[in-house]
Amino acid sequence: MARLERLRVYPLKGLGGTDVRAAEVLDGGTLEGDREFALFDAGGDVVNGKRTERVHELATDYDPETGAFAVETRAGETAEFDLTRESERGRAAAWFGDFFDLDLALERDARRGFVDRREMGPSVVSTATLETVSSWFEDVSVQGARRRLRANVEVSGVPAFWEDRFVGDDAPAFEIGDVRFEGVTPCGRCVVPGRDPDTGAVTPDFRERFVEKRRETFPEWADPDAFEHFFTAMLIADVPEADRGRRLRVGDSVTVLDG
Repeated sequence: MARLERLRVYPLKGLGGTDVRAAEVLDGGTLEGDREFALFDAGGDVVNGKRTERVHELATDYDPETGAFAVETRAGETAEFDLTRESERGRAAAWFGDFFDLDLALERDARRGFVDRREMGPSVVSTATLETVSSWFEDVSVQGARRRLRANVEVSGVPAFWEDRFVGDDAPAFEIGDVRFEGVTPCGRCVVPGRDPDTGAVTPDFRERFVEKRRETFPEWADPDAFEHFFTAMLIADVPEADRGRRLRVGDSVTVLDG
């Protein structure tokens, strides 16, 4: 049976994720706690993995109940901040500014978060997709694929690339519990999935092999016209306004609706 296997949010954009048992769909259409905070330089540009591989040098932990955000460098330097407090966000910005050697501000958006696609909602992937992608590379585990692709919603009990069916002409929608999801676009990938999430080391020929295997395994239920290229994995979805404010819970059933 298809079910919601995992919910994962990324409290501080560009850094590590946190598994949660439940999450509300915010008024802005994203998940509570996802990319709620972000670091911006003096020019207004965000700090993330696309910009610098140094994000992989930081291990993080976050308690969504208290707002406590802990960070540790490879050298063992640690710090902890309560990101819900403005004064603490200033202290965190100074710490990260020293680390990245940038003049930084740490901003908060509790309504929508600083997701890349501001007009869209959560990202969705199947457990089978992660298993398949990991099988394409000798040194990539399923957990490694999960951390590379960085999805919010993981669905089990469905085949690999199940999420591909929800984009294109006459694509169906699906429900998780009582929350409706409508596909918006396949997620074209950047440089981040090609790096080891712990070390930042680039996996040799990652993009080339990924594209080759993705082409070979492209599912028959997907609409090829909805995909610009094969360096794509994961669905970016939208939750209609009528379903926002509802909660997703790990273990919720997943049902495909008529197109």
